[in-house]
Amino acid sequence: MTETAILADALWRATVYASVCQIHLRDNVLLSEPLAAEHVKERPAGHWGTVPGTAWALSHVVLAAGQLDRRVDLVPLIGAGHAGVVQLAASWVTGELGNFYGLFGPNEEGLRQLAQAFPDVPGLGSEVAPTLPAGGFLGGRLGGCLPFAQGAALDAPGRVVVPIIGDGECETPTTSASWLGHRALDAATVLPIVHVNGFRMGGRSVLGEMSDNELHAYFNGLGWAVRLVHVVTGSAREHTDFQMTFWDALEGTLSGRRTALVLRCVKGWGSPASLGEHVLLGTSALHKTPLVSPRTDPEQLARLGHWLASYRPAELFHADGRARGDLAEAVATARWCSFPPAERPAPEEKSLGNQGGGTFSEAVTGVVKQHAARGDFRVFSPDELSSNRLPDLVGERWTHELLAEEVLLEWLAGWTSSGRRGVVISYEAFAPLMTSGLVSHIKQRQLVGAKHLPSLNLLLTSYGWHNVHSHGDPSLATTLLGLRVPSVRVLTPADPARTAAALDEAFDSVGKVNLVVAGKHTRTSHPMATIEEEHERGLAIWPHLSDDGEPDLTIVTAGDIPAAAAADAVAHVRERHGCRIRVVNLLDLAVLGSPQVWGSGLSAREVEHYLGAHAAVLILTLGHPAAIWGLLAGRLQRPVDIIGWQESSGPLPQQFLAHRLGMDRAGVEQAASLLLRTREAVR
Repeated sequence: MTETAILADALWRATVYASVCQIHLRDNVLLSEPLAAEHVKERPAGHWGTVPGTAWALSHVVLAAGQLDRRVDLVPLIGAGHAGVVQLAASWVTGELGNFYGLFGPNEEGLRQLAQAFPDVPGLGSEVAPTLPAGGFLGGRLGGCLPFAQGAALDAPGRVVVPIIGDGECETPTTSASWLGHRALDAATVLPIVHVNGFRMGGRSVLGEMSDNELHAYFNGLGWAVRLVHVVTGSAREHTDFQMTFWDALEGTLSGRRTALVLRCVKGWGSPASLGEHVLLGTSALHKTPLVSPRTDPEQLARLGHWLASYRPAELFHADGRARGDLAEAVATARWCSFPPAERPAPEEKSLGNQGGGTFSEAVTGVVKQHAARGDFRVFSPDELSSNRLPDLVGERWTHELLAEEVLLEWLAGWTSSGRRGVVISYEAFAPLMTSGLVSHIKQRQLVGAKHLPSLNLLLTSYGWHNVHSHGDPSLATTLLGLRVPSVRVLTPADPARTAAALDEAFDSVGKVNLVVAGKHTRTSHPMATIEEEHERGLAIWPHLSDDGEPDLTIVTAGDIPAAAAADAVAHVRERHGCRIRVVNLLDLAVLGSPQVWGSGLSAREVEHYLGAHAAVLILTLGHPAAIWGLLAGRLQRPVDIIGWQESSGPLPQQFLAHRLGMDRAGVEQAASLLLRTREAVR
């Protein structure tokens, strides 16, 4: 057994031991006395099955990182969110957890406090967290770790990202597409460790049922060389074999060969193999702890004591819980690598009203190329950039196309995790494919360790107003607004120049999720006099369409088609009803929300300033009316109507669809007439 394998064994045993403690114990965490019922939690809780294999991989990776002496950064990422118990344990053993929370220092009291707190660890919970080592994969969504790692490793010399992913994850569409998608990336140095323990949560995994030959054939067919290691008991020989295989795989990765390392083991190995007449080892019963009642069941208590003792804690820890011997040396050798924020060039001074471009294509291409020239910017898109009227972006070194929106989102998230900037460009109709991943990223980006990253930017085009029945789905915007998270912005620019300005600001923003919805067909332009206010406050009164003084009717437009419809209708409404009209262009939908929820929400005084004191309000939106009603939440105590997207019963020509939904001159006139009559009746 090599010296490194000895250290890996000590670090692995300590990590697994601390994991079992967290799940089961409330006291006597070093077994300094015989285990008794009062030392055990009433309801042990936590995911156990992934612990031994994940801890095994982490131990070898961090020791290898230490031995590389900063020549190469090995950045481990834990893919399975429910492996949080391993992350906490490894962070406690190496002292990282104590650096974050002094309460959980690397000693007996720290472990006791951690065990008592788990699974409700303050600020961390029980899932993988970005605050701690190996938690750089933001989102925690099963299946996203491999593509996230690819994005993080992209164009990052001296960095190898090591995602630890399970065989269950490999069944997800996102991971499955990522093995192939890696071919679309240049210089993304990733060494995946595939943890094949044979089971998903409740049943056999597809990879787990494959033979070694079939695993080799599968990954080879996807273009990946495979190094496969069996671990059965955690023996010295197995540590040595894994160590040698890992270094071989690392050498292949650094040489530019796509290489994956498969760790083949039994789920939950090391825990009791059976309980009573029930066989546990090699079954899904070990996904969570099998010892659910050790406080009241003498057999389970005895099994727990033997289980903990099998890791020989007296060899690992001094009486005060501090590392000793091989473990102390392992802790001193180990190095946790993470993603250091990249140095970003200072944004250039630009005028919002001078973005140029009379068409969507010219405007977007111009602003994207400006940012790409700074060297830290990437575009990720399905194979539809040309279809989206952005052909001049195709084939650029900083553009990557793959027909898998879920993978593109993770590439962008990984890319931005180290301070780089970028955008996903897709169709609005297909954007809901990213919903689960995007919601997960939004949640984790609010946590310590993930704040202040460059924003996640999405440009969505070609909504259903032009492609009608099959391409009409504004669901992603509706979902994100429903989260009521202030960092989310749904931006609806009214013309190409405003689209360019919105993107320009979004690309340089930090800590946001910017969803820009714009039509690729739009050629209509509007006066630019108010664009500074639109960006500063999220909306502005358009004087060229508005009457002076207090309005009888305020028309709010959100998007290019609504702005064009309002511009076409306003003179006719004014002439027909002899009323004063105000037109307000809305860039950021969130300003309609309450300032108590949305930091950008309009105050009561601002509502009166922009919408008028008593005017009826007609809102035209590209999205679901329900999203706008949810933002307003009864704030406007006056007649209000909303014209927006509704599903049609079948395909319709665009102009017929617009007429049916009321997004044309006739529809706006009709809605305005009803509102004005209602306003008079109320008064």
